[in-house]
Amino acid sequence: PFGQGSPSSPYHTVKMSWQAYVDDHLVASGNVTKAAIHGHAGGVWATSAGFNVTQAEAAALANSFLNPDALYAGGIRAGGVKYMFVRLDPDGTLIGRKGGDSGIIVSKTNQAIVIGVYEGGIQPGSCNTTVSKMADHLKASNY
Repeated sequence: PFGQGSPSSPYHTVKMSWQAYVDDHLVASGNVTKAAIHGHAGGVWATSAGFNVTQAEAAALANSFLNPDALYAGGIRAGGVKYMFVRLDPDGTLIGRKGGDSGIIVSKTNQAIVIGVYEGGIQPGSCNTTVSKMADHLKASNY
């Protein structure tokens, strides 16, 4: 994909791989421990090392935005980990928690879902902001 931002935008570039979005903008922010971008059908576009969200998990997450009811009983599953479903924000962001200091943020774009996990003292709101900004950028770029 081609960057759309102004030269001062953190997303401005001549050409950027999907992996660079995960590594350079999500994980490198310090607000996200692990991240992935998947298509709505679950296919992986990019993922951080060791974060293995299955196609079935990603497709289920993408479908959960239309009907999140199953998440109340089954939780949010990503990379083989189950997170307690907390809520679906009005802006279209799924929020989940695991224990006291980790959780997951999932934002849906036109063609993809952006998944961010936070652990070890990262503030949930910081992870949410970082993942949501990436999703907003992808939406503005028609992804």
